Amino acid sequence: MKTLYLIRHAKSSWNYPELEDFERPLSKRGRESALLMGTILKKLKAAPDLVISSPANRTAMTARMLADAIHYPLDKIQYSETLYMADENVLIQVIKNMSDSVKRAMLIGHNPGLTGLANTIGDQPIENIPTGGVCCMDLKMTSWKDLREHGGKLRFFEFPKKHAS
Repeated sequence: MKTLYLIRHAKSSWNYPELEDFERPLSKRGRESALLMGTILKKLKAAPDLVISSPANRTAMTARMLADAIHYPLDKIQYSETLYMADENVLIQVIKNMSDSVKRAMLIGHNPGLTGLANTIGDQPIENIPTGGVCCMDLKMTSWKDLREHGGKLRFFEFPKKHAS
């Protein structure tokens, strides 16, 4: 059995129009959402063996905040350029190339690739993984290479607005 967490970066800031897309930081709301989602992941006992994040500023910031909340070592986060704006086919290849010693993996990236991936491998349709959203799937397989279409069972789908007061 494998567990896969698909996480979209939290809300980014558009306050710096001179910045390239890759460099945009999290907005105030994004930072608050990342903290909230970190608390939720901790309550849900998220304990990944591997965290791979896009190196884009907003995504790396989200990854560090979530990792800190669930006590995943910040220096163990792997940053992969491949995740930056990747479509679901690229993400599937990243997953299939992971070591089978990894039981629980967390990918932190971007849409539309993450939503496409969730719909390709999941058993329930997801219209959109919103910013800060976390989709967790259980996969009945022993090797990541065996990842297949609709082979994942949705365990939970959490996002900041679901918890807005």
